[in-house]
Amino acid sequence: MSKNKAHVIVMGNEKGGSGKSTTAMHVIVSLLKKNFRVATIDLDSRQQSLHRYIENRQNYAQSHNLRLRMPDTYVLDRSDKNQLDDIRADEQERFDDLLSELWARYDYVVIDCPGSDTHYARLAHGIADTLITPVNDSFVDLDLIAQVHPDNFKVEKLSLYSERVWEARKKRAMKDRGSIDWIVMRNRTSSLDAKNKRRVHEALSQLQKRVAFRYVTGLGERVIYRELFPKGLTLVDFKDSAETEKMTLSHVAARQEIRRLMEDLNLPGWINTVVTAAE
Repeated sequence: MSKNKAHVIVMGNEKGGSGKSTTAMHVIVSLLKKNFRVATIDLDSRQQSLHRYIENRQNYAQSHNLRLRMPDTYVLDRSDKNQLDDIRADEQERFDDLLSELWARYDYVVIDCPGSDTHYARLAHGIADTLITPVNDSFVDLDLIAQVHPDNFKVEKLSLYSERVWEARKKRAMKDRGSIDWIVMRNRTSSLDAKNKRRVHEALSQLQKRVAFRYVTGLGERVIYRELFPKGLTLVDFKDSAETEKMTLSHVAARQEIRRLMEDLNLPGWINTVVTAAE
């Protein structure tokens, strides 16, 4: 993919447990399989969920003598300064220095934000080309984006997170006339039809027009997504691993979810590239 700067994908959600790191890893491996150069930045220096996922992948590949494709991975530690202004200046410098290094060397930089409002997370939102916000299929998670009426479930007002994304979009446009493609990804959806599921869908459908995000269906509620974490694997490279287990219908359906998600993200260069054969 020829461009002056890497395309920056930010996984952002100020609520933990939404599936950011799992989604990020499947996006990363999907890009690697198409020969894109990918770097990752984990901004949660305490939990390091994405970084640990990649470490698990490296260890599993080494112990089983596999040639799995790997991203280059980085973790940004929080500043150890004492004053707030000094902390922000220090973190701004660390963030800018790392991005300046990565922009020219990679096709994609995938940034995983912590499940809270931090200075690093705000910096990442401000430079995102694609912002992906996974939201679990419940009104608890939907509250991150907007509040709904308790009786008719109509959207009443936007949340602080939606307002922050709006501010990031305005600052980005003023800074370099760039735009942020905000994608709200409905995650961990059940295969069963339910009234709550339909209401969440209706609320998100209302919101995407009002807040100007793209609403897409993400990954379903499948145990296999979580089971692969200790090995650092994804459904994308399942056939390239040392797994002797045959692919089930659930595996096949999960791979279809990932393919659909990657198409819905509409990332630059994705449509015209070919997936690399198993190594």
